[in-house]
Amino acid sequence: MQGDELRQKIKEVMVEELMLDYAAEEIGNKTAIFGAHGLGLDSVDALQLVVALEKHFGLKIGDSAAAKGILENVETIAAEIEKTAVSA
Repeated sequence: MQGDELRQKIKEVMVEELMLDYAAEEIGNKTAIFGAHGLGLDSVDALQLVVALEKHFGLKIGDSAAAKGILENVETIAAEIEKTAVSA
């Protein structure tokens, strides 16, 4: 799975696993996940998101520095999943 299909699935997982008050269609690929100008998620949500991404996509995020770059938005998450899939 990659491209638009992957990005849509990531949004659906986020809405379902984090119980967001958004529909998957309302989340843009470049919408910030954290902060007031984005979805407004916090550190607890980040932990849940990391667990959900590993469960659904097999994406392992090793440390908080890596997580900060990967968990910026749907696009950065998808890029990491695609990169991992290529190297697997």
